[in-house]
Amino acid sequence: MDIPPTHWAETADGESIAYQHFGAGPGSIVIVSPWINHLEASWTIPEWATLLQRLAAFSRVIYFDARGTGMSDRLAAVPTLEQRAEDIRVVMDAAGTERAVLLGLLDGAALAAFFAATHPDRTDALVFCGYPRTMWAPDYPWGTTQEAEGERDARVEAIWGDEDHAEEFVRLVSGDQQLSRDPQWARNYVKWARLSATPRSVRLFNRMWRETDVRHLLPSVRVPTLVLAPADEEEDLLVGKYVAERIPEARLATYPGNPNPCLTDSEPMAEAIREFLGAPRPAPDMERVLATVLFTDIVGSTGKACEVGDACWTEVLEKHNITVRAFLAQYRGTEVKTTGDGFLATFDGPSRAVLCAQAICEAVKPFGLEIKAGCHTGEIELLGNDVGGIAVHIGARVGALAGPSEVLVSSTVKDLVAGSGLVFEDRGERQLKGVPGDWHLYALANTS
Repeated sequence: MDIPPTHWAETADGESIAYQHFGAGPGSIVIVSPWINHLEASWTIPEWATLLQRLAAFSRVIYFDARGTGMSDRLAAVPTLEQRAEDIRVVMDAAGTERAVLLGLLDGAALAAFFAATHPDRTDALVFCGYPRTMWAPDYPWGTTQEAEGERDARVEAIWGDEDHAEEFVRLVSGDQQLSRDPQWARNYVKWARLSATPRSVRLFNRMWRETDVRHLLPSVRVPTLVLAPADEEEDLLVGKYVAERIPEARLATYPGNPNPCLTDSEPMAEAIREFLGAPRPAPDMERVLATVLFTDIVGSTGKACEVGDACWTEVLEKHNITVRAFLAQYRGTEVKTTGDGFLATFDGPSRAVLCAQAICEAVKPFGLEIKAGCHTGEIELLGNDVGGIAVHIGARVGALAGPSEVLVSSTVKDLVAGSGLVFEDRGERQLKGVPGDWHLYALANTS
């Protein structure tokens, strides 16, 4: 799924709230995100993006950045629970949705419960996957203490946005001291946080959530409610039981993994929500497949055409095209289309895509040509004889950054061809135009 376009809704007090809507289904789900968020950068977190895609398979999803975070206006002061609930209503109105299911995640679950209790006319159901309060109390022994939170906050603020401390940051904000993550994933997570909020905003958000306690209104939630809790986390499971006992006729369901949807496999969570809503199981999507895309382009083609003249250039270009198609056939690639003086092709195996690109680089040199090539592996959309999706855009951007006679690949491709004998040189992290996040790129060694 491509990253959906971002829109803005204006509140009565003049704040701009960023939101997206995507997917199709008989009903809508409004995601009330936890803590901080950045709509577009969050799609670079694979687990989170997968949850959004799974929900979109059976519903229309409305997804927004709370005021003060991400692409919405920044905070001047701590907003009230009422203001934040009003922001949900404004976003629903802007998205053209009269009623929706509220999916409250982590700290956002308290706000979702408040909205469901105060706006039952706008709420089809509530999915509560979080906490009614965050702080410890004599009658709520699962929260954290002021002292512990203060120590944690000081360290989080000290390393906020610092990718050199990315893994420590993830452990602190997730609460899981045993969490082991790929370093690049952790750096992406830190960048998402950095784009989501400033250190000052985070202080205000922390204050806001510590002062929030919706336990007293849980009995007033009168809409169908599913309480989701991670089965492997004892305290979170006890909180889930606590909430389910207080919301009339609430159903409790558990799933394996971490309570943070950015840090766990989202399939069990999405499936529990689908079953609760009675949505039909989505049919296998035969129009989306995992593939490796290869982009090639002739280096300096305009200059060479002017140098040799139109007639000679047409002959050279025809030799180039015949050669590319011959190697696509040899390596079982599928030609999608020509792109000016280059090709877009797909492969069902990344190694063959890289080897094909390498062979083409060498084969066109006798024609006085050099090509550059880029490869990326991801889910693509089959659009008749064409292909689409963010994986195609990434492949094009990778190819554009390649040098003469160079095959440049994403880290996804490099990881997938491990053990193939292909050797790569690290080209570092690069920004890809129009694609959020930093992308680690590698060049195939010995292509010239």
